[in-house]
Amino acid sequence: MSTATDDLRLAADFAPASYDDWRKLVDGVLKGAPFEKLISKSYDGIAIQPIYARTPDAAPIAGRAAAAPWQVMQRIDHPDAAKSNRQALHDLESGATGLTLVFEGANGARGFGLVASEDTIATLLDGIYLDAGIGVELQAGPQSRMAVTWLADAIKAKGVDPAKCDIRFGLDPIGATAVWGSSAFNWWEMAPAVTDTIKKLDDHGFKGPFLVADGRIIHDAGGSEVQELAYTLAIMIAYLRALDDAGFSLENARNKVYARLTADADQFLTMARFRALRLLWARVEESCGLTPKPLFIAAETAWRMLTQRDAAVNMLRATMATFSAGLAGANSVCVLPHTLALGLPDSGARRIARNTQLVLLEESNLAKVTDPAAGAGGIETLTRELCDSAWAMFQDIEKVGGAFQALGNNLIQPKVAATRKARQAAVAKRRDVLTGASEFPNLQETRASVLKVKPIPAKPYGKDKIKFPALEPIRLAEPFEALRDKSDHLLARKGARPKVFLANLGTPADFTARATFAKSFFETGGIEAIDTEGFTDPAALAKAFKASGASLACLCSSDKQYPAHAAAAARALQSAGAKHIYLTGRPGELEAELRTAGVQDFVFAGGDALAMLLQAYALME
Repeated sequence: MSTATDDLRLAADFAPASYDDWRKLVDGVLKGAPFEKLISKSYDGIAIQPIYARTPDAAPIAGRAAAAPWQVMQRIDHPDAAKSNRQALHDLESGATGLTLVFEGANGARGFGLVASEDTIATLLDGIYLDAGIGVELQAGPQSRMAVTWLADAIKAKGVDPAKCDIRFGLDPIGATAVWGSSAFNWWEMAPAVTDTIKKLDDHGFKGPFLVADGRIIHDAGGSEVQELAYTLAIMIAYLRALDDAGFSLENARNKVYARLTADADQFLTMARFRALRLLWARVEESCGLTPKPLFIAAETAWRMLTQRDAAVNMLRATMATFSAGLAGANSVCVLPHTLALGLPDSGARRIARNTQLVLLEESNLAKVTDPAAGAGGIETLTRELCDSAWAMFQDIEKVGGAFQALGNNLIQPKVAATRKARQAAVAKRRDVLTGASEFPNLQETRASVLKVKPIPAKPYGKDKIKFPALEPIRLAEPFEALRDKSDHLLARKGARPKVFLANLGTPADFTARATFAKSFFETGGIEAIDTEGFTDPAALAKAFKASGASLACLCSSDKQYPAHAAAAARALQSAGAKHIYLTGRPGELEAELRTAGVQDFVFAGGDALAMLLQAYALME
């Protein structure tokens, strides 16, 4: 029986479009500009084209079981064990299907974390049934490494069957040394103690996995997709070798290792990165004579993308990151609450982190299709190119003896540092935009609330005989946030923020676009922009500037107005006592004349905004 939908033709009514057809339209819009303007590059130098053809005969990459949802992990990190227990119970009752137990000193503790003690474990587990199908993941550091043993002991004491518990113990001794930049022992000295712990857990019936290769370390430090993949793969190989040396069969050993990757707001590169790691690991399995099976990948949303200012935007960043990791087959996802960069998140922020996943799973049904990106030309190409580049870097790490030796020889750190520097430069020039921090600031915003819990200072662990450059975590918004903090302190101390006078020339049609740009530019650094109606009379402009109380001035108008009015306006501002005069836009042939008239700097898209804002504070001081 025919229905109305059977008659829908949709695209069949349109002539088929070819690449050449698309290119003709694009060339018309470019109007002679080179097509290469549309090609961007990742921080690994991978070219990203504006359009790709579908990849023929592409097969889905095996990840989660078909139509199975990922585990909705909720971060448990309150130093008060009783409060953490209440949080955990509430999270599980409200839709979370797993708990990420973050202990003090862990790589992802972010200044907080559970206190590692037997009492903490006992209090935390009160009322939680670990054999009821929930997932548990541990994040522990050198100071809290005994949490693994204490958790196992507590489960045994409760009479719970370890085989019915879904626990990822998260041991990552090499990762801890990478973040701290030091170690009391070489890896081959540590490995027997680590594998002995795993043997005991294995003998007690825990199924693991036990060892994690934590790619967050590279991502947190500002590294690239290729660097994160190569490092993660090298760590997994180091742990696989240690288990092999300890007498585990390769078939058994691979089940004891898993990976943790960061998901950030770059949708396509995040999806390609997760897909690439599965392919890389399958290649390792085949090299070991094993039939590949899906690697367990735990995802966590990115720390480095979080902002303190306009923290609500972090919800959007986390949504995109979760979307990307979920579509790419992540087995579990932990969303960092949007206020974590400000302090320990409250119940509202935790609820939003949890519900970000639940909405995507229950309302958007993201888990219903296995690897929906399969065949998409852009993502397939990125996946392949990430694989090729990461494998080459992984081989370089292997040539020096593996991950620990590569860290000790400072092979990995300079590469990450170079990428971090490039990222920070792009943020400073506002090419990589951080909404609310480096663009579109709100000087009147109310800071998000967090719990009144003091951060736990990092404690060095033991005497370290081996030292090398540390892979320390960063947040990309920090330099702009420091300027905003400085502005807030001045407001609290003096009753006013630093100011810049917007010397708008002509009519609103002439100056609105550039005045809006200048306002956003200066206020990202906490410098309040004083807007004006527009001037044609230099004397009136000078009078208004004097009345504003500002010491800086910025000329704003159109390229048509500048030749006739900018120089005279600059001279008037200079005579009125302006310490520094800016002009929005590129000066072109007018530069010499404008500088002679008193314009010292030009504000335009692509310039080093951070350097100019730092200079502005120095001038005002």
